[in-house]
Amino acid sequence: MKKQGGFTLIELVVVIVILGILAVTAAPRFLNLQSDARESSLQGLKGAMAGAGSIVYGKAAIEGIETQSSATTADNIDVVFGYPAATSAGIGNAVQGLNDDNEWVELTGHVSAATGIVYSFADSEDSSTCVVVYEAAEDETSVPVITASTADNC
Repeated sequence: MKKQGGFTLIELVVVIVILGILAVTAAPRFLNLQSDARESSLQGLKGAMAGAGSIVYGKAAIEGIETQSSATTADNIDVVFGYPAATSAGIGNAVQGLNDDNEWVELTGHVSAATGIVYSFADSEDSSTCVVVYEAAEDETSVPVITASTADNC
């Protein structure tokens, strides 16, 4: 009779325990899904701001106020040269969801708040690192500048 080779039950259990320990300690370092999701949300807000800005500009052009340095559209959105102003009455009214304090908050003390309006997550512990900054158009030929600033600990 031939001797069969294989692993004993104890050897298999030891390997499974070792793999379990490795999975618990190493997997979170490689699979940082929450940070990726938060960064994607910021990029989504940046895209929503850009899309809303284009729509508001089109409406402002129809109303004939795209060359004015300060105006209000028929939809009650403050505009600067046709694009939403960097205020809660401007881009805050143009983008759906920015007025909901459970999702996004406006940061007034942020370093970029002097030149534009800054939004971050409502539930963020350190909201100064994960932000979207909207700066209004400077003149008739420029467009708003929108930046999504993220850090590793977002």
